[in-house]
Amino acid sequence: MDIMSFNLENRRYIGSKAKLANWIFEILEREAKNAKSFADLFAGTGVISNLAVSKFKKVIINDILYSNNVIYKAFFENSSWKKEKLEELLKRYNTLKSKTIKENYFSKNFGGKFFEHSTAKLIGHIRQDIENIKEKLTEKEYNILLASLIYSIDRLANTVGHFEAYIKKPIEKKHFNLRLINPQSFSKVKIYSKEANELAKEIKSDLVYIDPPYNSRQYSRFYHLYENLVKWDKPKVFGAALKPKLENMSTYCTVKAKASFEDLIKNLNTHYIAVSYNNTYSSKSGSSKNKIELEDIKTILKTKGNIKIFEHSHNFFNAGKTNFNNHKELLFLCEVK
Repeated sequence: MDIMSFNLENRRYIGSKAKLANWIFEILEREAKNAKSFADLFAGTGVISNLAVSKFKKVIINDILYSNNVIYKAFFENSSWKKEKLEELLKRYNTLKSKTIKENYFSKNFGGKFFEHSTAKLIGHIRQDIENIKEKLTEKEYNILLASLIYSIDRLANTVGHFEAYIKKPIEKKHFNLRLINPQSFSKVKIYSKEANELAKEIKSDLVYIDPPYNSRQYSRFYHLYENLVKWDKPKVFGAALKPKLENMSTYCTVKAKASFEDLIKNLNTHYIAVSYNNTYSSKSGSSKNKIELEDIKTILKTKGNIKIFEHSHNFFNAGKTNFNNHKELLFLCEVK
């Protein structure tokens, strides 16, 4: 592995399970020994799926965000790509000078706000060039370049880790260096970009892992800039956070959350259901309060089979007002009747 390349876990993401993955799999391997296939229905960063790939014969990865889907395809999809070809492209991109680049969609909308202006010009120029040469790239190469762009700009963003708002201070200019991700290829992985409740009706897996958003904060709005960058439809953006029109909104962030969870569990064709849950329902922030409460999870899972509950003290990445003293991550494991 190139020491300068990005691994899957090397990005900021609200609620990431990167620090909990080993604990989760210690339980799953002990309690669901016979499981040969694994489905991650709300995959987020993909770190749980990434570990599952080394432990199961078949892995299903799903998320409704376009940017996450591109990242999964870049890291996991079993198709052809040439490292030397992409490294040559990155050499060209990394010699670009912002002074010689014209203003573009990205710099006009996000320069001086989410990114330092000259950096925004480079990002927009590179993204357009990737689109211009798309026919000369394999699908894997195209997705690797987009994922590499996301990972390379993640720490340069003038934010606290998501794009709900930018920091209202002068932006320090930092060197922008585009680096490749560290992709792999797996024939055992199947990637989807569907509503979890719809996908549940189509798939069968020995073990299903569920980590839905529990509060009102929509991930498609938190990461709208990456969604915009990946789709590259150049939509008109609105408001202080410069978001496009609503899309990919999850019912799990609304008053329909409990009913959606109940429907999901009812339709799963599996032997084991694992559900991650954290105790932010006592949050001071209204948008952080859980839409599904602890007792709801217990009651709904008990309709499917016998449950065990495991807990782990955990401080995870948080950019909001919630106080995480005595924060605990819970893992429910249901053995289906």
